[in-house]
Amino acid sequence: MPVFMVFLLADVPGGDIVALVVFVVAAASDFLDGFFARRTKQVTVLGAFLAPRADNVLVTAALGSLVGLGELSAWIAMVVIARELAISGLRMVAAVEGVVISASGWGKTKTASQMLAIAALIVEPRWLDPEWTLWGHSVTWYLVMLMLALTVLSGIDYFVHAWRKLSGRVVATGGQALDKVEED
Repeated sequence: MPVFMVFLLADVPGGDIVALVVFVVAAASDFLDGFFARRTKQVTVLGAFLAPRADNVLVTAALGSLVGLGELSAWIAMVVIARELAISGLRMVAAVEGVVISASGWGKTKTASQMLAIAALIVEPRWLDPEWTLWGHSVTWYLVMLMLALTVLSGIDYFVHAWRKLSGRVVATGGQALDKVEED
């Protein structure tokens, strides 16, 4: 991420192209790592913990840089970053209770939309004509709005699923979680 940020933020000729390549390689390697780990059944607890953190660092660095460049509103970046932190906290609370909150389809779609919107924001100043609009908004605006909507929806989805998983458990003495027994 430091390489990405230096090339995106510094006044280096072609720096945005280098930053885009670094960003795409980081996003693609994260996707491929997860894909092959699941496909070959090589999923580890450490990998399941670190992969979302890597996504968080990638997205947070990119959004912060884009806000700094004036390419993205700070409030949009804060909604996305707050959601990422909230879900990370939720996963930690669940882990303490012995519950795993795995990535959902909504979460994976959200991540894809974030990567696409961020890439579009990086290339927009150089390659997208500001006159290319649809109903008065640029294509990038629609990608950012899609990212924002999926970020909020996936966050709600995670909390609903976590609530269902965690509400069926009670904490016994010693902090060990036990499944709640329902009586007929």
